[in-house]
Parts: sequence; structure tokens; C-alpha cells
Amino acid sequence: MLEAAGVAVFALTGALVAARKGMDPFGFILLATVTGAGGGTLRDLLLARTVWWVEAPLGVIICAGVALVAWTIAYLRPGRLDGWSAKRLLLWADAAGLALFAVAGTQKALAAGVPVLSAIALGAVTASFGGILRDILAGDRAMVLWSRDFYVTAAAAGATATALLTALGVSAALIMLGGLAAGFGLRAGSILLGWSFPRLPGSDEPR
Repeated sequence: MLEAAGVAVFALTGALVAARKGMDPFGFILLATVTGAGGGTLRDLLLARTVWWVEAPLGVIICAGVALVAWTIAYLRPGRLDGWSAKRLLLWADAAGLALFAVAGTQKALAAGVPVLSAIALGAVTASFGGILRDILAGDRAMVLWSRDFYVTAAAAGATATALLTALGVSAALIMLGGLAAGFGLRAGSILLGWSFPRLPGSDEPR
């Protein structure tokens, strides 16, 4: 359920980028699917297990559905999905997807019996990789490289909180809420308040 929500939200970010690039319906589906499925695919490959969407194609169906709805809106309402508000929606949807996949990825890794540190790393990879693929395919600068913004750090925070709460034996609901709060909260602070690591000496990277 958590991963399905992450797939849908991340697929939306891929569709929003496709709208900004003026792609055709298949471009929408490609970017939405790569974004929604990319992180989980890499996680499963690293865990040497059958890739999740191969076992159950519901995730790909969700991505395609989100993409086609977005393309229809973009076609019927030109400019609706590529303005300033759409860019803000992209940022916030990406932050939500990041947090959802950090939690889901960490839980799946822990369930596979990997060490805690490896599970945290896999959670961060699951949360980050789809967005990286989206931006590369679209010819954009990956969000993970946006100056000093917390991105992978936010994913790692969500993954770490999930692993720690799991080790403490708290309820599944608290694990989910704690992981989401850590990941989304740190990313939101970076977007709204400029939270970031200090600038490196001599760096001229603009904010």
C-alpha cells in the first residue's frame, strides 16, 4: 500500500516533467513509469530478487494511468501543467514520493534480512533513484544535485527513522509515521526554509 502510493506520486512527477517538455502520450508514460518504478527496480536487483513490477504489474498500470490522465489534462488545458504552480507541485510531489519510498524501501530491505545499515542505504536508493532517472531522461539537472538542498539526506533520514523504530518494536503505524515525518520534514524544511549543509569554502554554487 505504501509503495503503491509512492509509485503514484512519483509517476505524477514524471508526468509533470513530461508536460513541461511537451512530450507525446508515450513520453508521458515513459517518464512516469521510469520515475515510479526506477527506485524499487534497483532495490530489488541489489537484493537479488524478482523485480516487483514483474511479479505484479499493478505498479506499471498505476504509472500509465497517472501519465494518461496528466496528458489528457495537458492536452485539454494547455499550460495547466507547466506553469509556476506545476513546478511547485513537482517539488512537493517529489518530496512526498521521496519520503514514501524511503520508508517502503527500508521495510522491504529489512524484511529481506539484510543488515540495518544496508537496509537504510537501500531505502535511500529506492527513494532517490527514480527521480534521478526522470531528470536525466528529461535533460534536466537532477534534483539530487541542486546545490546544498537536502535530498538524499532527507531520504536517508526517513530510512534511518524507519529502521530505528522497527528495531524498537513500535507499531507499524508509528514506524510509518515516524519515517514519513523524518524524510518529508527534512525535505520540506529545505524547500521552505532553505535548510542545507554549509557552503563549501570557495564554492560559487548559486542557491
